[in-house]
Amino acid sequence: MIPFEVIRVRAEARRGGADALAALLPVVKPRAALAELADDRVLAEMTKRVFQAGFVWSVIEAKWQGFEAAFLGFDPAALVFQPDDYWDGLESDARIVRNGAKIRSVRENAGFVRAIAAEHGSFGRFLAAWPEEDEVGLLDRLGKRGSRLGGNSGQMLLRFLGYDAFVISGDVALCLRDAGVDIATEPKSKRDLARVQEAFNAWRAETNLPYTHLSRIAAMSIGEIRSERHED
Repeated sequence: MIPFEVIRVRAEARRGGADALAALLPVVKPRAALAELADDRVLAEMTKRVFQAGFVWSVIEAKWQGFEAAFLGFDPAALVFQPDDYWDGLESDARIVRNGAKIRSVRENAGFVRAIAAEHGSFGRFLAAWPEEDEVGLLDRLGKRGSRLGGNSGQMLLRFLGYDAFVISGDVALCLRDAGVDIATEPKSKRDLARVQEAFNAWRAETNLPYTHLSRIAAMSIGEIRSERHED
């Protein structure tokens, strides 16, 4: 695998220099901030990632106040005790996107958040205690115990909650393959995900950069140059 310095220099050249590249890197939350995340905000972010998957993000953003109202501020305790009639009614509620399967995922994820909070004190504390060098293990936990939180949705959830995470976008996967990592074009198998984790762990040891920055720099070092805020 090539050194990350090669990738960083390439990204700088594509983005107008070291300072310009640094300005595009997000702030990474400290673990203490993760531990302070309220469970309702975690469930809200889960819901946003689920509803935005395969959909136009701006539509969900524009309707978000309606989502907050319709889902009772995403209070997990309030939601898990709502009767079936409440959930059935949401399927005709114009304040939200009326996708039955995704609406049901909110109910399931409310239970998931409560269960994790019961085990760890809060979902934020659970995240704060999970080592970044095993993000793949955390993604597996989200996919198995949560609803519709596998794949990219789980990765974006971690990123937007502030967990120090890589995101395996198309450009990141391309960068990894270009660097000599033997993975599929769309790495989804346990074997491929383990190799992705190993590569990022090696780059972290080499550079001492956060995983979020490694991921973003990798994405900006190759492929199409995009103007979106979240390239990876």
